[in-house]
Amino acid sequence: MGKRIEVPHTSLEFYPNVITTRSYDERVKTLSHVRDAGINVCSGGILGLSESSEDRIGLLHTVSTLPSHPESFPVNALLPIKGTPLGDTTPLAFTSMLRTIATARLIMPATIIRIAAGRKTMSEEKQALCFMAGANAIFTGEKMLTTECNGWDEDSALFGRWGLEPMKSFEKKAVEGVEAA
Repeated sequence: MGKRIEVPHTSLEFYPNVITTRSYDERVKTLSHVRDAGINVCSGGILGLSESSEDRIGLLHTVSTLPSHPESFPVNALLPIKGTPLGDTTPLAFTSMLRTIATARLIMPATIIRIAAGRKTMSEEKQALCFMAGANAIFTGEKMLTTECNGWDEDSALFGRWGLEPMKSFEKKAVEGVEAA
């Protein structure tokens, strides 16, 4: 079950501002089809698309009220790239990312909350705060789509300094008082 799918990225209300090729409902239905096919659901958000805090709440509500919580909820920070439609977007305040991570952890306690795109721009201290807020995984590797990421050697050293032990992809650890999905 190493396959995954990731949708919808933002709230129903904000979605038409960033995606026009398919409807929000189609993307949410895809999650049901994926789960029915036995594939792990990885459904998170891209933060910093100029969405409001209400849009981030809408995303969290959609994902947390699915028939089953996703196995993984990646929290991505948009990295504006000049010359693209979102190239002049103001970066999201770090505190908004922390609030999203903390809320995701509270409403989806057994879900893997991943710090994903945009992590390379965060200081080590900010990344540590993300883990304290509720993140319990990262995506690692030299590149994530179009942007640089921390490499495994850098991440491994970071975990060593923090006293963290890396987990295997989609390995779930029991959460006290929470039934596994």
